[in-house]
Amino acid sequence: MTKVLVLYYSSYGHIETMAGAVADGVATAGAMPVVKRVPETVPPEIAGKSGYKIDQAAPVASVAELPEYDAIIVGTPTRFGNMAGQMKNFFDQTGGLWMRDALVGRIGSVFTSTGSQHGGQESTIIATQIVLMHLGMVVVGLPYSFKGQLRMDEITGGSPYGAATLADDGAGGDRQPSANELAGARYQGRHVAELATLLAKRPKSMPGMALAGDQ
Repeated sequence: MTKVLVLYYSSYGHIETMAGAVADGVATAGAMPVVKRVPETVPPEIAGKSGYKIDQAAPVASVAELPEYDAIIVGTPTRFGNMAGQMKNFFDQTGGLWMRDALVGRIGSVFTSTGSQHGGQESTIIATQIVLMHLGMVVVGLPYSFKGQLRMDEITGGSPYGAATLADDGAGGDRQPSANELAGARYQGRHVAELATLLAKRPKSMPGMALAGDQ
């Protein structure tokens, strides 16, 4: 069975919620979703004072386990138009995997959350995609076959680069992912899983395409 890692970082729970929807989409494609988070780098006392969601159920991932998956879908909030430092710290430890081409040919995809409508959704996803490409991954976005990103009747996250949500209601209040944003996350999960399954079935003689389970 195709294994898909939904790897996320979430400070306040928005990306955590989106990760659950992505995993649901992966499952509908007949693949096995595994939801894990990257380690928190903020000291516990600071995280608590800042209102971070510290009771997240997902286990913490290790860099060493990444080659076990056929696809990795990364969820990260934006920090000034780029991925969160916690996610960057995690990927900065993948040098050993890069040196031995351990992730070459795997599917990689990204979703995000911003604090405002124009808070850097697209730049955050693209910046994260660049890291995945340096690792040799095949980058997949959220195609326009998901018609929810064409909606004009409501403010919504999402772009061809990946699913997204908005975490602020515009008046300083907390906003949870909308039904449309969660639908985009599920669509992206399914889309990635379907492509990863097809790619895993390629002839084993194809060069440069070592995937999970290959010897």
